[in-house]
Amino acid sequence: MAEVDLAQIPDVDIDSEGVFKYVLIRVHARPPSGAEAGECKEIVRGYKWAEYHADIYDKVSGELQKKGYDCECLGGGRISHQSQDRKIHVYGYSMGYGRAQHSISTEKIKAKYPDYEVTWADDGY
Repeated sequence: MAEVDLAQIPDVDIDSEGVFKYVLIRVHARPPSGAEAGECKEIVRGYKWAEYHADIYDKVSGELQKKGYDCECLGGGRISHQSQDRKIHVYGYSMGYGRAQHSISTEKIKAKYPDYEVTWADDGY
């Protein structure tokens, strides 16, 4: 049941254009009491409206916790999404959460945007 529920959470939800902050979040299905830890997956969330990485994490984790999931922020960075050129670049870090593993974020973004050139770098802020 938990695996099916996790599958319903999109791996990637980012704004369609511009440069914005993003966070990499690990979502855990809460196991029944006494059971071993449930399944988990990583999701990428990035939005222009967020002034801070924590704004994104707080909103997304709050929504998921209401549905019975536990969340942890694995780090953050920035995304440059150029839809006209079909390019996405992942880079930088979060002052509060540290640097996300951009390689994980990039693989998830590539799966959602297979016809894009998706790149990443550890440099920049």
